[in-house]
Amino acid sequence: MSSRIDDMFRLHQTALNLRAARQELIASNIANADTPNYKARDIDFASALQGALQGSGDKLTVAATAPGHLAGAAGESVMGAPVMYRKPLQPSADGNTVEMDVERAQFADNALRYEASLRFVSEKAKDVLAALQG
Repeated sequence: MSSRIDDMFRLHQTALNLRAARQELIASNIANADTPNYKARDIDFASALQGALQGSGDKLTVAATAPGHLAGAAGESVMGAPVMYRKPLQPSADGNTVEMDVERAQFADNALRYEASLRFVSEKAKDVLAALQG
């Protein structure tokens, strides 16, 4: 049984988790900017959030054929959202599709939205606390 407070914060918790996972993807793109044949990856945040809230995210399990195998993630989805490759605006000679201007802009935008969500949750939590105390 979930409480009303849990229900109130579920959207924001899911959004923050997705934003954090997306930030890791973008940071990985930036870190691999000089890696030959590296393909820049990202998720569609809006559809990922909608899928996560509806519980339609497919979880891929890794088959362990020996007891020593690690139970890792397949890495092709983030909270059920498929990880997609970015189409480069300008092709590179080494096959790398990371475009630093695009990645920096996406990183900054995602970080700003993450911070805004944190502030919203913080204010909402203060309101709930004030209601419980008074």
